[in-house]
Amino acid sequence: MQQAEDFRAESRALAAILEDLPEAEFHRTTQFKDWTIDHVLGHLHLFNAAAEASLKGEEAFAAFIAPVLQDMHTGKSILECQFPWLNGLSGRALFQAWRQGAERCADAYATADPKGRLKWIGPDMSALSAITARQMETWAHGQEVFDLLGLQRQEQDRIRNIAHLGVATYGWSFANRGLDVPEPAPFVQLTGPSGAVWEWNEPQGGNFVKGSAVEFAQVVTQVRNAADTSLQVAGATAQKWMRIAQCFAGPPETPPGKGSRFTAKA
Repeated sequence: MQQAEDFRAESRALAAILEDLPEAEFHRTTQFKDWTIDHVLGHLHLFNAAAEASLKGEEAFAAFIAPVLQDMHTGKSILECQFPWLNGLSGRALFQAWRQGAERCADAYATADPKGRLKWIGPDMSALSAITARQMETWAHGQEVFDLLGLQRQEQDRIRNIAHLGVATYGWSFANRGLDVPEPAPFVQLTGPSGAVWEWNEPQGGNFVKGSAVEFAQVVTQVRNAADTSLQVAGATAQKWMRIAQCFAGPPETPPGKGSRFTAKA
């Protein structure tokens, strides 16, 4: 699966900026819910391992995820749920474990059947969707690390996978909040880093989102407020979508406020 290689490349792009980071830097706080870089890596490491377990079958996944779900049911946050599994792993040791785990996960999915159905915390999904979700999470959580370190990521056209996920979860963004899903879905026209132009849905003069694929991905992953981008958003439906867009699973999350997420000055 090409998407497995895209996930690998996304993980390596994040690893590259952390390769020489001093131990203390891993405990700096990002703009995302006061998570540290260490917290981000722990989160990615846990769910990469969960995705790998899912490929091994329903029983393997159930055994892996049971302690995490038990902690969730007691009211612990998603961040708190990772600590028992990490068992004290942190800093540069966690960085090395995450990097190796990401490579293993990519290797496992590279030869998987894209259409194979896999168990997950939410609804079952295809292997293709599962590894695309891992790329999305790595890219999205990587953003707070790039922002904290004052670095601009060199984006590639693999961002299309995340943009597609954003379009595909149009209905989910509304339904997850108990809202009726407005029809028709907006026309989406995005330009990738290479200059390639990608389109989704039927063209509509007064109901569309157009602009940078990277900025669209930033909005649907909730790493930027739509008002902080140069996206062209026309029509009430498209505007409402961009205010609540959420391409990831879980309860409704509030997008960051205008100006609250940005790349720090190096």
